[in-house]
Amino acid sequence: MLFYKIIKGFAKLLLSLIYKIEIEGKEYIPKEGRGIVSSNHFSLMDPIVIAAFLPRKVNYMAKEELFSNRLFALFLNKVGVFPVKRDGADISAIRTALKILNNGEIFGIFPEGTRSKPGEVLKAKPGSAMIAIKSQSPVIPVAVMGNYKPFSKVRIVIGEPMDLSDYYGKKIHTDEYQKLSQEVLDTIRKLII
Repeated sequence: MLFYKIIKGFAKLLLSLIYKIEIEGKEYIPKEGRGIVSSNHFSLMDPIVIAAFLPRKVNYMAKEELFSNRLFALFLNKVGVFPVKRDGADISAIRTALKILNNGEIFGIFPEGTRSKPGEVLKAKPGSAMIAIKSQSPVIPVAVMGNYKPFSKVRIVIGEPMDLSDYYGKKIHTDEYQKLSQEVLDTIRKLII
């Protein structure tokens, strides 16, 4: 945890020197207990900025290709990032996400499952709602806005947590998970101004 705090502090300082970071809605991040931070994703910088400026540690899954270098893989593991196979459902990655949430931690996910290009509107994948429902976790919508050009403004807007408790303990089909994930994504898009 000390390593994470050092890296987070360094990242926050560096990002604050490069960008004008504005964040609103921090009060929606629970001080303790589980939660899923669900965000739009248009840049490689998004998870870094979110992790640096949110008040709690955010654990992420990332494509397994990033873990091919053993030293970089060790670094990613130390900062709460674990690998996911992107072709099909990766049961191991889902189990890791559920374990993180069951330990009362924060897990970060992008409903589209990948980065979207400017102007591109992707559909949500079913995984984010499935993880939220199986772990009985509130979903905290987060919108990141900005172009990440040096000295430009980057805004992080955190919305009110979404409660999916009506679906806890029920047998849900993949189509329903996808529809619920899409509702999360639509909520995130409404925060973008």
